[in-house]
Amino acid sequence: MTAAGRLRSLPRWFTVWSCLAGATGLVVLGTLLVRSDSARREAGLDAELRRVTSTVSRLVRFDGTVTTAAVLRDPLDGSCPQFAVLPGTSARFTGHFSRLECVPVDPAVLAGAAERATSAGRLVTFEATAEDGRPVRLGAEPFRQPDGQAVGAVVAVADASRADAAHRRAMIVLVAGCAALLLVIGVAGRLLAARALRPVAAALEQQEVLLADTAHDLRTPVAALRALAEAALLNPGHRAELLPRTVELAQRMGTIIDGVLVRARLAAGVQTLEREPVWLDQLVSAVVDETPAEGAQVTVTTAPSRVEADAALVRRAVGNLLDNALRHGRAPGQRAVVHITVAGGRVMVADHGPGIDPARTGAASDRFRSTGGSSGLGLSIVRWVAEAHGGGLHVYNAEEGGAIFELTLPVDSG
Repeated sequence: MTAAGRLRSLPRWFTVWSCLAGATGLVVLGTLLVRSDSARREAGLDAELRRVTSTVSRLVRFDGTVTTAAVLRDPLDGSCPQFAVLPGTSARFTGHFSRLECVPVDPAVLAGAAERATSAGRLVTFEATAEDGRPVRLGAEPFRQPDGQAVGAVVAVADASRADAAHRRAMIVLVAGCAALLLVIGVAGRLLAARALRPVAAALEQQEVLLADTAHDLRTPVAALRALAEAALLNPGHRAELLPRTVELAQRMGTIIDGVLVRARLAAGVQTLEREPVWLDQLVSAVVDETPAEGAQVTVTTAPSRVEADAALVRRAVGNLLDNALRHGRAPGQRAVVHITVAGGRVMVADHGPGIDPARTGAASDRFRSTGGSSGLGLSIVRWVAEAHGGGLHVYNAEEGGAIFELTLPVDSG
């Protein structure tokens, strides 16, 4: 996988890690909320139990025997929560049960609660299960004889099934909310990461393309340069013939490297455009005059056209188009025929070569390869120059054969 490919996979990893971090936070928050809801549930039931046990314990009288006459007259004796007045571990008396049984509870469980309260000397609460399987909460508060010794306890029983159902509903809502929030975190994290990394990935991919194109362009002249140098070493008498070709190859390599630097500066935003009014027809004519035709036939048709552009960069772009046409725009065994048309901020360079691979003619393509072996570096620099000015580079094949490269630049409205 390329570096750009690995970079593009980062949003997935960012999504995973953000989901893990979000899940950890939600688990902690959910645990706190569960405990808080449980504590609230228990506090509500305990308050209801305490209301009964504190009231009944004040109504009970003990002077060797338990008197519950006042308890019988209190409305609590016939309402829920139910209660029982039971002896503790040190006293024996007949217990009293409230008239209304709200939930069936084993008497042994009630007796055990009374013994726990008298032994502890304070209110105790705990969970239990009724005889019909319902959850209940018990609260037992001791009452004392005149000398202060706890002799029994009032045991109240509250049905906890409603509170438990409400707690379960709250847990379902909490789990569903956490799952929805985790989904939102994952989606948002993926979108934000993809959006943040997209320019970086695009820039890295462009640099990879630049390196690949550079390696492709330099491979041939480097091999030829080595062959010429070895030939000159082996044949000293032919050095006068070989040296000019060596110099030409070195110049070509220098031009390629210079082009790489230009594109790299444009891609990094280091090189800024020095825009000024430029007569495009005159600039193109000057580039054609300065470029060795190497026996090719080059014709130019121009109309006055002024653009707002960086003259040096546009000159390089036009030179790359012309150089590409001269090198690769020819039929096998024939000289190159190139026709250039300039009008309305457009420079059209048409050749009579093998044309462009149809798979590479789309405007979105950043690398071009002709069936004749055209390099993509010079053309990609043309595209960078065009797009830096707000224009574009369009490539297509002519019906009669050959490729057409159309460079468009913004027309100067001044």
